Amino acid sequence: MKKYTCLATANFGVEAIVKRELEKIVSSEIQIQDGRVYFEANLEEVYRANLWLRCAERVHIQLASFPAKTFEELYQGVLALPWGEILPKDANFMVQGRSAKSKLFSVSDCQRITERALIDKLNQSYSMAWYPKSGARYKIEVILFKDQAQILLDTSGEGLHKRGYRLETVEAPLTETLAACLVDLSYYNKDRVLWDPFCGSGTIAIEACMKARNIAPGLNRHFDCEYFQGMDSDRVKEIRREAFAAIDAESDLKVYASDINPQAIRAGKKNAEAAGVDTDIHFVCAGIEDYKPREAYGVLITNPPYGHRIGSREDNEKIYQALRDYALADPTWSYYVVTSDEDFPKAFGQKPSRKRKLYNGRIKVDYYQYYGPRPPRK
Repeated sequence: MKKYTCLATANFGVEAIVKRELEKIVSSEIQIQDGRVYFEANLEEVYRANLWLRCAERVHIQLASFPAKTFEELYQGVLALPWGEILPKDANFMVQGRSAKSKLFSVSDCQRITERALIDKLNQSYSMAWYPKSGARYKIEVILFKDQAQILLDTSGEGLHKRGYRLETVEAPLTETLAACLVDLSYYNKDRVLWDPFCGSGTIAIEACMKARNIAPGLNRHFDCEYFQGMDSDRVKEIRREAFAAIDAESDLKVYASDINPQAIRAGKKNAEAAGVDTDIHFVCAGIEDYKPREAYGVLITNPPYGHRIGSREDNEKIYQALRDYALADPTWSYYVVTSDEDFPKAFGQKPSRKRKLYNGRIKVDYYQYYGPRPPRK
């Protein structure tokens, strides 16, 4: 099968995680840039990447990259692509654009020129007066950066954070992809206890269970690339069957999710059921001062409320005091806290083992990691 230059987009700070995930999917060399991870893949591997990547945002095929300081250069660069091989007659193609630090700064004009060149080239293959756009969706992106044009084909459709299980949300939710990153960056595995005391709609606990059970994150949804010209629908079904067969249904997980908000607990239970992990998570409606799992050597991963989300600094202090008390009372646990509150380490009373800068959408957050001891070998 033909190989394409592909890229997986990712939030800043997690590119290395996406690279590790891709190493299990493709055999090509993988290169990292800011917010992007490049690799070579055929259409089957592109589909597998969409199905299995937990921490990436989207997967694109790079169709072309060329200098474009004028609209004529942009037109000729797009015209040179073999659009008749890429798009079928009934393709529902659409062009989106972005521009930064380029002479071609008008996004609407760049989109218009790109679509005109695309149609002119399609006319050489199909000689049609108009295109019905009744078939599969093809989202094409024209990106201008420092006078370099990049033409991308979006293979994901909806963003990869849309797993299909989030039926209900609460205020200020974490994205599914960031929650998966938090789990990946922790010491959690299926043999350890996990607890999120501010679970909200349950995203961290759900992502932890899906990883522990080896449930492909895209198993409950579909991707645009499934319907691309050249994709074998029978192979898509076979790859999905393989993913179902790879699920670990035997392990006994110990995952706890608590929150003082009853609405959050209801949302978490519904989302966990939709994700197929509702029997793995023990949901408890309780404040952090009133509940903690009894097991030792657990892993706490949480996004505590702060600032405007709960109202006052006094409330913050109560939360941090409770976390600090737990850490002092049971030093076997590991603590992982993601927050935009830069005063957290001082309030927690300990210097983190490591701090990572991450992004929840466009919001910068810090991930404070406090490593506890390894559990004794069984």
